[in-house]
Amino acid sequence: MSSKSILIIDDEAGLRELMSTVFTEAGYETATAPDGASGLAAAKEGDFDLLLLDMSLPKMSGLEVLGRVKEVKPDLPVIMVTAYGSTQTAIEALRLGAYDYITKPFELDELQMVAERALEQRRVIDENRYLRNELKKKYGFDNIIGTNPNVQRAYVMAAQVAPTNATVLITGETGTGKEYLARTIHYQSGRASGPFVKVNCAALSESLLESELFGHEKGSFTHAISRHIGRFEVANKGTIFLDEIGEVSLAVQTKLLRVLQEKQFERVGGSETLSVDVRVIAATNKDLLQAIDEKEFREDLYYRLNVITLKLPPVRERGEDIEIFARHFLKIFADDTAKNVSDFTPEAIEELSNHNWPGNVRELENAVERAVILCNGTSIRPEHLMLNTNGKSAGSSSKSLLDAIPANASLRDLEKIHIERVLKAKKWNQSAAAQVLGIDRKTLRSKIREFHLEKG
Repeated sequence: MSSKSILIIDDEAGLRELMSTVFTEAGYETATAPDGASGLAAAKEGDFDLLLLDMSLPKMSGLEVLGRVKEVKPDLPVIMVTAYGSTQTAIEALRLGAYDYITKPFELDELQMVAERALEQRRVIDENRYLRNELKKKYGFDNIIGTNPNVQRAYVMAAQVAPTNATVLITGETGTGKEYLARTIHYQSGRASGPFVKVNCAALSESLLESELFGHEKGSFTHAISRHIGRFEVANKGTIFLDEIGEVSLAVQTKLLRVLQEKQFERVGGSETLSVDVRVIAATNKDLLQAIDEKEFREDLYYRLNVITLKLPPVRERGEDIEIFARHFLKIFADDTAKNVSDFTPEAIEELSNHNWPGNVRELENAVERAVILCNGTSIRPEHLMLNTNGKSAGSSSKSLLDAIPANASLRDLEKIHIERVLKAKKWNQSAAAQVLGIDRKTLRSKIREFHLEKG
């Protein structure tokens, strides 16, 4: 890993060389410039991690250099060095984007401490940019899997709407990839550098959901011991994804409608009106038009959400894509587990194709992950898939479950598989599943989080 580089611009030759020596001995690469003009040229041409900039320079002032540097390298941290200690000048430097300032005369240890903090900020900025770029690559429209025309149509429309701020409603059964599509829209939009905030509207009661979405003030209800910032505030300048929007109560729907119309709301128990700049993407597996007929969903909210509707078909209607998905997941999980599993037997492909997939893509992904764990050869066989509820493959009724488990499977692997099987057998009734497993519900919920198990 290359050392960090620091550019020092100061017209005092002795101080300039002293700072260069101190940072060189500390393991940094340094470059120096005696005036504003040459320093600005060096800053523009070089790839520096930190700039130490004297406020008073010949040819061009430090503030002018700072402003010009920030135009071309806004993320370069700059520490201003001033002999005047002028609060007003320091405030102006901070307003122009300086990280901090230090007043002459200063202790070299103090300068190094401020420099290290600035370099840490630069590292965090670079890391965040890298992660954003990785997310943008992961959630790209070119990563679409499959050939189903309905899915292709949905992704083409999503690509068209992504650069806009239009509200999007994504419909489809559980496990069809609604959240993935929402994230793709966000990371391919102008809001990609802002937050993507997901809210599962079905997981919270009416009062908790209202507080989670809009926040609450201290004392607004019994357990409100401090102010809570809601998800809409957190999502400012980004995207909020309202999953299972069809489960929201009519009272909360009214507040959601106002946010969509006016971009304003109040925290629970508060009187201050807050404004946010948030894009809303909602998803549901319910028929909202039927919910409107049954007076369970507001018609005006539906039309606010329904600016662009993207429908994702269930896997059972995507027969041509099942093998493509399966091979995609096989490569991922074989790489993750470092196992030499590279193919499916023809019988396994037939079983995949004949299964109804009530859990859709999520169920298919889980089935392939489980099969990779259980496979003790190079090809996945039907008994590794375990697609029916009693733990046996339809194509291997004569084989016991133990025959499908390799001797080198870890206890953790087996624990995950067994918990998932029991949950499915009990239709995700956690009390019943916990009783079968011989553990309490709290432990079961902890295991569900640990193994990232989701209802399919």
